[in-house]
Amino acid sequence: MIEIVYRFDPEHPPSRIQPADAEEARKKLEVGNYEFAVLLDPRSGHAVDGSVVVPFDLQDIGIDSPGNAPRQQPFAAILGCADARVPTELIFSRGCNEMFVVRVAGNVLSRDGLGSMDYAVENLRGSLRLLVVLGHSQCGAVTAAADAFLNPSSYLNVANNHPIRSIVNTLFPAVRTAADTLERTWGRDIERKPGYRLALIETAIIMNAAMTARMLMQELSLQQPNPLKVVYGIYDLVSRRVHVPRSVEKSPTCLVEPPLDAAGFLQLGTEVARSSLIQGLLGFQ
Repeated sequence: MIEIVYRFDPEHPPSRIQPADAEEARKKLEVGNYEFAVLLDPRSGHAVDGSVVVPFDLQDIGIDSPGNAPRQQPFAAILGCADARVPTELIFSRGCNEMFVVRVAGNVLSRDGLGSMDYAVENLRGSLRLLVVLGHSQCGAVTAAADAFLNPSSYLNVANNHPIRSIVNTLFPAVRTAADTLERTWGRDIERKPGYRLALIETAIIMNAAMTARMLMQELSLQQPNPLKVVYGIYDLVSRRVHVPRSVEKSPTCLVEPPLDAAGFLQLGTEVARSSLIQGLLGFQ
């Protein structure tokens, strides 16, 4: 049995030490995700049987200061998918008021989503250190875009629904990039592989997150050097790890900065196509 408990202890109130910079903020999220991912995994050597406590301050939900609204002080702004299987604060082991979370199907950079992230950058600079684009495996929105790409007639299922069509259309560049990447890496006959559809979906999920992170940098004028950094990662629904599957994985849990140019995206695509995840889906492992 395991309990995940959000606790306020008046005898030992949590110390609100904000990350000093983007790198500390990234490590805080990575460590939090690792702790969540290994909760019930006996192979990790860190599996927990009992209670996991996430401390929080009553001021963060307005209880300890009656008549006054709590002040926003997130250290990270997250653009994630609306999928109910991706509880953002929980998978990073974070409490309330630590992350500014924007969720939309397919974690696409819509006008409203961009406006929300822009609000965080412009108004929460006192605490904000990191911007994150968080995709996830088996994404339904990316699956719909990939299926429409593979079978154009299925696009008719969304053509008359403008809001959904808008999301699918936004995802097409990532799907097209994924298809080109798989063909460039494994040859033109790769689409005949039984696992090609799943490989295309998962590759597109990664490329979409990376492309969205890069667009976020450009739209918000966060070119380097800048104290605010933009990173991206993919939440695996099975392993509960946030990572970016690549042929050379430096860490099982990671948030990485997006490529800055076309050559960087070509290299990323090759690394993703040669990752153990994609090779396994294609039947090469």
